[in-house]
Amino acid sequence: MAKNKNNQAIWNTRIKKNASSLFIKVGSSIDIDKRLYKEDIKGSIAHVEMLFKQKIITFKIKNKIIYGLQKIEKQISKNNFEFNQKYEDIHMNIEKQLFQMIGEEAGYVHTARSRNDQVITDFKLWIKSATEKINLNIEKIIKSTLKLSEKNIETIMPGFTHLKNAQPISLAHYFMAYVEIFKRDKKRFTNNLENLNESPLGVAALAGTSFNIDRHYTSKKLGFSQPTNNSIDTVSDRDFVLDFLYCVSVCSMHISRIAEELIIWNSDGFNLIHLSDKVVTGSSIMPQKKNPDMLEYLRGKSGIAFGNLFSMLTILKGLPLSYFKDMQDDKEIVFKSHDTLINCLMIFDEILKNISPNKKKMLELANSGFITATDLADYLVKNHSMSFRKAYQKTAEIVNLAEKKKKKLNELTLEELKKIVPKLTQEVLKIFNLKNSINSKKSYGGTSFENIKKMISNYKKRL
Repeated sequence: MAKNKNNQAIWNTRIKKNASSLFIKVGSSIDIDKRLYKEDIKGSIAHVEMLFKQKIITFKIKNKIIYGLQKIEKQISKNNFEFNQKYEDIHMNIEKQLFQMIGEEAGYVHTARSRNDQVITDFKLWIKSATEKINLNIEKIIKSTLKLSEKNIETIMPGFTHLKNAQPISLAHYFMAYVEIFKRDKKRFTNNLENLNESPLGVAALAGTSFNIDRHYTSKKLGFSQPTNNSIDTVSDRDFVLDFLYCVSVCSMHISRIAEELIIWNSDGFNLIHLSDKVVTGSSIMPQKKNPDMLEYLRGKSGIAFGNLFSMLTILKGLPLSYFKDMQDDKEIVFKSHDTLINCLMIFDEILKNISPNKKKMLELANSGFITATDLADYLVKNHSMSFRKAYQKTAEIVNLAEKKKKKLNELTLEELKKIVPKLTQEVLKIFNLKNSINSKKSYGGTSFENIKKMISNYKKRL
């Protein structure tokens, strides 16, 4: 059969005049959605296999189409494929090339299918793959954090509330908070995979099709749990896009918060951590500077993720059912958010591998700010039959005394302490030991060294 020589748009029979160059430029999405080529070809192959199974097309046509599609995939992967704006998107570019390659039989590929269900199928498949990649990068961060934690179980530092010294903790316990944060991020992305796991393929433009297709077959072929239930909702739905962008935004927010914290810790005022030369930059005018630019980059990029989520919400908020051209921008927004997050996750993992704590400074800071005061209040409750509020008041009086005498709590003598709580004995002085304070927090989730070791061990077994 002769190859199709028609290089016009597919709807040229109905629309007689050529589109203006400006319309072609604005209407074309090929520069964006060409990265969906693998998913598009995978969906088309599953579709034609189903068409043959249902005796809608012949064995010969099925094989010819699949042969052409597989050849096109190789061409694109080897950068040997010319994308044309005139054909708008990846779907039409592939279909046009299929016509050039196998002839008129290519026209059967779109039987019982519309670009509306085709693009959503491609997009869902891409997001599934992209999510797995994101989760792998999150796992790398968790592993790097566990390594840092394992090295710093007995590194003592102050825990902060309101950025003020609060209670003594282990640095490992602090890092393990990051593990919990990223564990939730991973779970959030995984939950989204379950939510989008219904196949759109076969609902056509918006009403379904009169062909006797088997949507359960194509769903299984493409790795979906089942087909979608309502054809109108299917082509209208971009909830899975919003969910993905939300997951990206939350993860980006977490990275930003941690980056801000590490920037503060790295500042000359705190000096709690050192960043190796691999992850800092210099100044154009101040020779001494080593700036945490990569952390600042991570902090700034969260704004991109938030903006993309809000952009998609704004695009969708005024759209009736079902499909509208407004939705074309969904892919560019998602691709940008995905690429930015992947980059940020990789950078953050590299930073974690290039952090070293200033243990001396951490201990020095932990010894200031009366951070064992809560331990003293708890001690009074447990050993002197006080209510916690009364113990709180007595401890506040002791802190005021230490502040007046310009002493730390552990520098107060027993005689000075007994002026406020007469029944105190020498045993109370153990309360002010930082390690004792940390190890007393044995409740599940607490900062005791024993708890941290168990938690690290449990996580390592899961990974």
